[in-house]
Amino acid sequence: MNVTALLILAALSTFDGQARVIDGDTLVIAGQHIRLDGIDAPETKQVCKRDGDWRCGLAATEALRSMIGAGAVRCEGKAKDRYRRLVAICWAGSVNLNEEMVRQGWALAYRRYSTRYVPAEDEANGNRAGMWASQFEPPWEWRNRKMPIN
Repeated sequence: MNVTALLILAALSTFDGQARVIDGDTLVIAGQHIRLDGIDAPETKQVCKRDGDWRCGLAATEALRSMIGAGAVRCEGKAKDRYRRLVAICWAGSVNLNEEMVRQGWALAYRRYSTRYVPAEDEANGNRAGMWASQFEPPWEWRNRKMPIN
């Protein structure tokens, strides 16, 4: 079997267990880095504006930690990204973490890759939830400006 086939087989997997949160859209289970599919959360160092600067990236990271709590997480992967992270939909119990991060305003629907969470984003925007209660730069624009890829 060639390397490409092995990567595809590895990507079509499920990971269950305790999760360590890296940021608002990345976690680790059993040593596997997992990127939440279809969403983009602000980077940990990213700030938003609401009565001055506030660390919305850190708030997004803490929101994901809070959603997970001490329980196990189940992630179903479908592909690997260029950083070899499993791109997956993850659940804490019956809660779809990808969707809930967007619904609570801590991440945006990453339309470049999926429109699945656009309704949740519209709901968050309408409710001025999370980042929507402030001025913010979409995470992909912030990364392009702050962390350009050579």
